[in-house]
Amino acid sequence: MIDEKISQKYLEKIKLFKKYNKHYYDLNKPIIDDHEFDKLKLEIINLEKKNKFLKHKDSPSNSVGFKPSKIFKKVKHKTAMLSLGNAFSQEDLLNFEKKILNFLNNEPGLNIEYSVEPKIDGISASLLYKDGKFVTGLSRGDGKEGEDITENLKTIKDIPHKIIKKDFPEEIDIRGEVFIQNSDFKNLINKFANPRNAASGSLRQKDSKETEKIPLKFIAYTFGYEKGLEVSSQEDYLKKLKDWGFKTNPLNKKIKTIEDLMKNYNEIEKKRDQINFDIDGIVYKVNSFALQKRLGNVANAPRWAIAHKFSANSSISKIESIEIQIGRTGALTPVAKIKPVNIGGVVVSNATLHNEEEINRKDIRIGDTVIIERAGDVIPHVISVDLKLRGKDSKKFNFPKNCPSCGSKTVKDFNLSTKKEDAVRRCSSEGYECEKMAIEKIKHFVSKEAFNIDGFGKKIVENFWKLNLIKLPQDLFKLDYTKIESLEGWGKQSVANLKYSINQKKTISFEKFIYALGIRHIGLENAKIISKNLKSLKNFINLSKKKNFDNLINIDGIGQTQINSIKNFFENSTNLYVLKNLEKLLIVKNVENQRADGILNNKTFMFTGKLLNMSRSEAKALIEQNSGSIVSNVTKKLDYLIVGEKPTNRKIDAAKNLRVKILDQSSWLKMLK
Repeated sequence: MIDEKISQKYLEKIKLFKKYNKHYYDLNKPIIDDHEFDKLKLEIINLEKKNKFLKHKDSPSNSVGFKPSKIFKKVKHKTAMLSLGNAFSQEDLLNFEKKILNFLNNEPGLNIEYSVEPKIDGISASLLYKDGKFVTGLSRGDGKEGEDITENLKTIKDIPHKIIKKDFPEEIDIRGEVFIQNSDFKNLINKFANPRNAASGSLRQKDSKETEKIPLKFIAYTFGYEKGLEVSSQEDYLKKLKDWGFKTNPLNKKIKTIEDLMKNYNEIEKKRDQINFDIDGIVYKVNSFALQKRLGNVANAPRWAIAHKFSANSSISKIESIEIQIGRTGALTPVAKIKPVNIGGVVVSNATLHNEEEINRKDIRIGDTVIIERAGDVIPHVISVDLKLRGKDSKKFNFPKNCPSCGSKTVKDFNLSTKKEDAVRRCSSEGYECEKMAIEKIKHFVSKEAFNIDGFGKKIVENFWKLNLIKLPQDLFKLDYTKIESLEGWGKQSVANLKYSINQKKTISFEKFIYALGIRHIGLENAKIISKNLKSLKNFINLSKKKNFDNLINIDGIGQTQINSIKNFFENSTNLYVLKNLEKLLIVKNVENQRADGILNNKTFMFTGKLLNMSRSEAKALIEQNSGSIVSNVTKKLDYLIVGEKPTNRKIDAAKNLRVKILDQSSWLKMLK
């Protein structure tokens, strides 16, 4: 009888929470203040803690926000919206510049100038103009495709609808940040958690007339696709933007040295609270567009730009327990469950302890009072222990020698480069034999960079695993939708949406397929390199059938570590079973041959020795841009060995024996005209 009353009270509070939640997140019209809303959430959570039989899918302990609207159609960006790498110290900036100079081969007299501007904590948007007219506005989305929010963006006064300037490009994709000034946010503070949420919620309004009521601002800072843009630097581009009627960051500067970058950084950080919009760091871009073009991009970020995040926020808390999490590659990561503490406006209840060595080095124990630090988007971590507050009964934490998930022995790999054991301890099982590893592998399989199945998040993976709906990747494409429809929280429409999303992903690029498999040491860049050389899934599977893994050593950018990982992957029977099933269920697109109209088409090249005024990376890029290809070993398949200063004589002798043409750098450059 008592349980029934408690359940009834609990369900009434859940019903209220759902109502308030909808008004807060979906309608952006809260009907109670934050204090009352938080109080209700706490009451529900406390009831659950005291009464373990209470559980509901809509409980605040299970839900975050409200389901996003699906009213906006998705549109592909003409040029991907890349993310930025992060720097947190002067050392990070020195390394950033060092990598730039190395890529450019430390050309004599080369002085890097940077365009510098504070990083607004807002929402990125992309504005496409054709013949001076604003035609399409997109959100960042996943970087490759965004939501069409044109009508909402048109309500922002800072965004010109028509530009009549002779020097305005025929077509251009102008990019910038949508935000709300702190002074304007004072009037919205009861509706949104912070200015960024206010900007995000306003842009996702179903009715643009509602968006128009919000004082959104827009600052332009870069571009994607362009046709007819005539500028040579970021500094010139920003001047053009102002001339065309766009607002730019008033704190933009051009700075030359790392020392001066740090001086500017410290000055800006000191006056953050005086700036009328939230900033979370400073962005540095190589000013010259010619150098930007030469430097190019890595997988999802430009080599020529970085975001320098502001210094970490820290606080003091107590470690209540230490849990061991197991990743898809078997890595055991210790996580401190701490007494919840507010750090920089975010409530933190978990902090990473990195690895076994970190715990031993800092002597971290359960019950310790510790300093927790959170820098930018980095996961909170433990800085130090206050030994004065340690209890007398404190015991040293013993790291598990067996996997907490499957019981397999945990091991530390020997690193051939450092000649030492790795700091990370791993579960020794392979493939999908370890439950926790298997779940993480499937999460990786559906992630954005892999299959990117819309609406199939981590929580759904975990729930479907518990219900035995998925155990291996191929199960995703053979789901029992009738059973799913009967589950709490699912209905005909949501199941239809899920089915549609999964069916849409039954065709995938070869590089994404390789990456989705989650092979250790094979990231997105390596997956691209392998797919580019093997061309098809059939050739990839044949690596195992023909036992020709060593052929991979000829692929430039793939080393023995990656080859061993691929070999281990194929030696596991479950992995082979997964591959066999996926091959039947999916269409994995072959890699199209690179452009065949380049002057180096069908020619293979290899370098030895140092090149003059050019880095090895830039030289390789030149060959690939002209339809040639790179190999890593001297074989009969090699057409040209290009020799620089202080070459490896062994390679030259091997080339002579195989009658491979040997060129100096000057002769090779003549080939490129």
